[in-house]
Amino acid sequence: MTNNLNLMQSSTIEDHKDLGVRGCAENLGIGYSTLTKWLKDFRESGDIPVRGSGNYASDEQKEIARLRRELRDAQDALDVLKKAINILGK
Repeated sequence: MTNNLNLMQSSTIEDHKDLGVRGCAENLGIGYSTLTKWLKDFRESGDIPVRGSGNYASDEQKEIARLRRELRDAQDALDVLKKAINILGK
């Protein structure tokens, strides 16, 4: 099960009818529209699809993200080396 589903189950709206959906969203620290979307998704499919930070649709997407980070780091290191050569070469 997803973390969102666990979050919703640990603090169900049924347990806090006096708060309503908006109050439950505030207690959970999430937006009202987020909670209503999760509820709708859960009612339709019995699960909540999640693609948050660090959650990739496939292993291929995860590998692409890793390679992009690696490329960015290598380009940053190259820029530093170029600046150092410029400074030391003068």
